[in-house]
Amino acid sequence: MLERTYDAEVCSVARALEVVGERWTLLIVRDAFHGVRRFEDFQRRLGLARNVLTDRLQRLCALGVFERVRYQERPGRHEYRLTDMGRDLWPVIIALRAWGDRHMAPAGPPVRLEHRGCGGRVEQQVVCADCGEPLRARDSEILPGPGAPPSPPAIPVGAGAAG
Repeated sequence: MLERTYDAEVCSVARALEVVGERWTLLIVRDAFHGVRRFEDFQRRLGLARNVLTDRLQRLCALGVFERVRYQERPGRHEYRLTDMGRDLWPVIIALRAWGDRHMAPAGPPVRLEHRGCGGRVEQQVVCADCGEPLRARDSEILPGPGAPPSPPAIPVGAGAAG
């Protein structure tokens, strides 16, 4: 978790980092996309201390990223399933994987992700919602959205011009 809260900040990135910005959080979400649902399986795959994993899963459930579902009555056992909010993190995981493959894997990607339907490579792209053109940062501009305050904070000169 971040040391400071960004609740009052007008920045969806900062607010999202309040939920997923801690290292173990996205690794838990990644493993959930790989089919892991049970506490013991998360712990075994991640090598995470029980108390830390318990804390992260409870927080992710409270925030709506996971739901805790009982799968056995006696003894009571639960599994953790991604909610719609959690499943919306799929493109984030794909983008981070691609970045890691490109910049942090000198021997090449440790795994490949393929489309089950055709065998093609899975990748994340940023495209224009209207024309479908692939975009780089410099191809976009930052404008106030419907959630902006009446007088939005100044946007730095050159914002959206990187890349």
